[in-house]
Amino acid sequence: MLITGGRTLEGSVRVCGGKNTAVAVIPATLLCDEPCTIENLPDISDVRALVDILRSLGAKVDYVPGAFMTVDPRPAEVCKVGYADSQRLRASYYLLGALLGRRGEAQVYHPGGCEIGSRPIDQHLKGFAALGAETETTGGRITVKAENLVGGDVFFDMVTVGGTINVMLAAAKAKGTTIIYNAAKEPHVVDLANFLNSMGAKVKGAGTDTIRIRGQEYLHTSTYAVIPDQIETGTLMIAAAATGGDVVINGCIPTHMEALSAKLLEMGAKVSDSDDAIRVRSLGVHRAINIKTQVYPGFPTDLQQPMSALLTTARGTSIVQETIFEHRFKHLDEMTRMGAKVRVEGRTASITGVPELFGAPVTCTDLRAGAALVVAGLMAHGTTEIYHPEYIDRGYEQIEQKLRSLGADIRRETAD
Repeated sequence: MLITGGRTLEGSVRVCGGKNTAVAVIPATLLCDEPCTIENLPDISDVRALVDILRSLGAKVDYVPGAFMTVDPRPAEVCKVGYADSQRLRASYYLLGALLGRRGEAQVYHPGGCEIGSRPIDQHLKGFAALGAETETTGGRITVKAENLVGGDVFFDMVTVGGTINVMLAAAKAKGTTIIYNAAKEPHVVDLANFLNSMGAKVKGAGTDTIRIRGQEYLHTSTYAVIPDQIETGTLMIAAAATGGDVVINGCIPTHMEALSAKLLEMGAKVSDSDDAIRVRSLGVHRAINIKTQVYPGFPTDLQQPMSALLTTARGTSIVQETIFEHRFKHLDEMTRMGAKVRVEGRTASITGVPELFGAPVTCTDLRAGAALVVAGLMAHGTTEIYHPEYIDRGYEQIEQKLRSLGADIRRETAD
């Protein structure tokens, strides 16, 4: 990916459906006893991987990228996801909860995805055990089985988005009532609950730290549109500020962006919103700030990396604390090639603003690191070469086209 920086982003752009919601809702279709349709799915590689996985399980999938996906799970008889498919995305572990709820057994290999730190699934397995499932992990393979899946009380030792979603999936068809304590509150947890309820499930409390699920024997057909992508919205907001631009982001949910909006305002950018749009305006002169990533509604870890790119030219020294993942500063090493002044100690990064960044060859190490390098490239003087942009394709739909529509000079070429 080649970006010639220094261009101001101006105009309007529309965000796609949420990646984090899509990768939870698509496995949830296996719980349905009739065909169901999902709309507003992003056309990204993680979604395409899940299409392949559902088909390998025997489900009938009609997928029109950028439009809809209809899944008929009734022919699905397979309960195992192979190693290669498990490695294609982190969210492959949601097939554990979905298949456990559907057939009482599931087998998935430890998932792939971005290397951003330790992401154990012990809390997921603890939740399954509370519903009466037996779990076994051997040779990188995770197997869960339950002769009778029954509701139970699940007490998470820490807030876990993946664990909350996986237990919700399994509990949707378990006998009795499941109560999840210390549940995650993220928007995509709420959206999954709404999708399950649209099929006749009984999920209450999503968006709070206690979720109650009364299992249902039969789930009916549904047509459901996933919420807009919170992280794409934030990345575009940051890109607008980073280039001294004036951009209107349509089709978003402003209340999901309050933590980021507050930080951009603190830096000196102007942020305003309406029902489903956010406008970001900036003169490109920003103050240094401090950021600490937290679970929702705090500052999202997925926006820490793009935001740290913006901080590289802010006046003063910014402190960024990453409390979620321990290896989420790899992108800063790449940005030092572009002239950024950074010091990392453990989970804290000190970023001292420089007058400008300069284009350089850099390499994506994970999805959001790739987004951070795109933001840096848009800011930099000269041309930035971003290698392995396929990481970016895991979570951003048509990112080049959207940025070009706002005035960016960005394109792809085949590297030697």
